[in-house]
Amino acid sequence: MIKKTLIKIGRPIFRAGMIVESKLSKLARLRKKESTKKQKPTVLQSKKLVKMRWGYLVLTLTVIGLTSGLAWMYREVINGMPNINQIYTPPNLSSKIYDRNGRLLYKFYESENRTWIPLDKIPQDLIWATIAIEDKDFYNHHGLSFKGIAKAIIYNFSKDKEEKVRGGSTITQQLIKNIFFGGEQSLKRKIREAILAIILETKMSKKEILERYFNEVPYGGEAYGVQEASWKYFGKNVWEVNLKEAAFLAGLPAAPSSYSPFGDNPDFAFYRQKHVLEEMAKAGYISPALAEATMSENLELKQYVPKIWAPHFVFFVKDWLEQKKGFVQVGRQGLSIWTSIDSEIQNWAENIVAEEIHKVRNLRISNGAALIIDVNNGDILAMVGSKDYNALDIDGKYNVTTALRQPGSAIKPINYLLAIERGATPLTILEDSPVKYEIVGQKPYVPQNYNGKYMGKVPLKVALASSLNIPSVKLLAQNGVENMIDMGEKMGITTWKDRSRFGLSLALGGGEVKMTELAQAYSIFANLGGKVEIDPIVRIDNYLGETISRKNIFEKQVIDPGRAYLINSMLSDNNARMPIFGANSRLKIDNKTVAVKTGTTNNLKDNWCIGWTPSFLVAAWVGNNDSTPMSWVASGVSGATPIWQRLMKQVLTEKPNESWEIPDNVGKFKVCGDREEYLIKGSEKSIECVPSPTPTTTIN
Repeated sequence: MIKKTLIKIGRPIFRAGMIVESKLSKLARLRKKESTKKQKPTVLQSKKLVKMRWGYLVLTLTVIGLTSGLAWMYREVINGMPNINQIYTPPNLSSKIYDRNGRLLYKFYESENRTWIPLDKIPQDLIWATIAIEDKDFYNHHGLSFKGIAKAIIYNFSKDKEEKVRGGSTITQQLIKNIFFGGEQSLKRKIREAILAIILETKMSKKEILERYFNEVPYGGEAYGVQEASWKYFGKNVWEVNLKEAAFLAGLPAAPSSYSPFGDNPDFAFYRQKHVLEEMAKAGYISPALAEATMSENLELKQYVPKIWAPHFVFFVKDWLEQKKGFVQVGRQGLSIWTSIDSEIQNWAENIVAEEIHKVRNLRISNGAALIIDVNNGDILAMVGSKDYNALDIDGKYNVTTALRQPGSAIKPINYLLAIERGATPLTILEDSPVKYEIVGQKPYVPQNYNGKYMGKVPLKVALASSLNIPSVKLLAQNGVENMIDMGEKMGITTWKDRSRFGLSLALGGGEVKMTELAQAYSIFANLGGKVEIDPIVRIDNYLGETISRKNIFEKQVIDPGRAYLINSMLSDNNARMPIFGANSRLKIDNKTVAVKTGTTNNLKDNWCIGWTPSFLVAAWVGNNDSTPMSWVASGVSGATPIWQRLMKQVLTEKPNESWEIPDNVGKFKVCGDREEYLIKGSEKSIECVPSPTPTTTIN
C-alpha cells in the first residue's frame, strides 16, 4: 500500500518533469531561431522571452523540490517503515495457571502484565470516557487529527522543548505508537505514525481498533491493557467497574507515571478523573448533573498485590510446560493452564506438613514435604515442596518433591518385585542373619537392620512389610544391581543413569530419587501394573479461549497384574509388619486397605513414608535441605509417618474402602496348615513353611 502511495505521488511529479524538459527544449529552439535571424528581437518578444524563462525556472525548482522531498520521504520515512500487518501479531500476554476448579493460582508475565479482553466485555462507560478524553472525533476521522499533527510539527521544530505537547494524536495514532514506536520522539516517527494510522483505518473497523487500543496501552507500572489495570487499581475484572472507576482508568494512558495514585503526586490521578468526567459531559455521553454527582463520590483504590497459591506446584507446572510440552516464553503466550491441583486438598496438606514439622523441630528436623496423586488419571492433587515457601530459617523455595534425596528402605518394593518376577513368592524363606560383602578396593559392606536385631528365617512378605535390611541386600545380590536399575527405569525413575555409582547399597536406598518419580513408580502398583503418566495439566487454552492441548489418559501395562497385586497384598498386611512396627502403628488406617512403605537412610538424613490405595497415593518426607542428620526419627512412629497418616486419612474420609481386584493369575491357597495366602497360580507347590518370626539377637 505504501508503494502504491509513492507511485501516486511520483506520477504527477514525473509528468511535470517531462513538461519542464519539453519547455526547455522549446526555449532552446527559440533562442537558436532568433540568433539565425541576425536582428534584434522586439520589446514584446524580449518580455515574452524573459517571462518564459522565469516560468520555466519556477517550474524547474518546483520539480526539483518535489523530487527532493519525495527522495527524502522515501529515504528517511518510507524506507524501514514497520509492516502494518504486524499489528495482527498478539502482544505479550500474561499466562495464568488455575486449579482444577478455576481458581487462579498465579500469573506469569515478562515486563508487561496483560490479559486480552474482547471489546464486548469492556463497559460502555469506559469506552465513552476514553473517547471523550483522548479522541472526541474518533468515529468521524480516518486516522488523523490535522490539529494534532500541526501541534506535533511545531513541537518538533521548537527550540524550547521543556513542555511536552499532549492530546494531538488520535486513538488510532496512539495504538500505532504503542505497537511500533514506543517512546520515540521525532518528526520522522510522527510522519510514519500518520501514514500507518491512515492505512490502519482502511484495514480495521473502529471496533477492532478500540479493542486493540484497550488491550495494548500501558496503564501504569507492569499493568498493560484495561483488564490488568482494573485488577491493579480496584482488585476486580474490568467488566465490574462503575462510572467513577471507568473515568479514572480512562485518564491514565496519557501519562501513566504522572497520574499514578501510588506515585509522588497522587492527587493528579483524581484531578485527571474529574477532567475525564467533565469531558464526558461536554461530549454528551453523560449529563452534567451525573458528572457532578460522580465527582463527589469517594473513589476507593486497592493496590492489588497478586498472591501465589501452591507456589511449589506453580513453578513445577511452568517447568513442565517448557520441558515436557515444549512451550517457550510462557510469560508472553497468554495461555490459560488448567491444572489438576485441588486447592482444598492443597490447603490442608500445607497445614498438616507445617504443623507436624513444628512438633518435631527439637529433633533437628527443619523441613517436610508431601505429594498426593490420583493414580487413575495421573493428577497431582497436592504438592507441598516445603513446610513454608516463604520460610526464612530454611530455603523455603527448595522443592523437596522434585529434589534428589535418598529414599532409604522406601525403595525396597522394586527389589522385591524383581524377586517375585524371578520366581519368589510371599512365603519364600529369606535369611535375616549377619552377612559381610568383600568389595575390591573398598571397606567390606556389612548391612544391618534398622532395629539392630536378627530374625533368622523369615517369609519374604515379613521381610518386606517389616522393612528388614539384611534380607533385602541378600535379595539384590541374587537379583543383580543392573536388573534393579532396569526395573526402576521401566517404572519411571530417571536418576540412576550413572550405573557405575551403585552397588548392593542400592537395596537400602543408596541411589537418589525424586519424590515425583517414586510416586510415578509406585502408582503402577496401585494400578495393578498399569503405568499412567503423572501429568499436572488438564487443559491449555490460548489467549482467544481456544483449547490447544488437552490431557489424554493412557495406561500402559508394564508389570504383570498378579505380581503387582502380591506387592500390594504384602504391604497392606498389618500382621506382616507387626514384628517391627507393632499392631497399632501409624501405618495402619482403620477400615481401609492401604499398602504402605517407610524409609530412613542409615545416616538419618532422609525419612520417608509412601502409601497407596486403588485410587490415591500419598508420599511424605522429613529432613533437612542441607542433608544434615536428624537427631532421631523412628519410621512408623515419628518423622514422615504422622504426616502421611493424617494426609491419607483426610483423602479417604467419607470414601468407601477399596480393595484391589484379584487378577486372573492369582489365587488364594491354604498353605502351612490353615494359613491362607495369595499366590501366583502354580507356585503354591513350592511353599516352605517356617514358624512365625520373632526378633532373636540384638546388636550392641
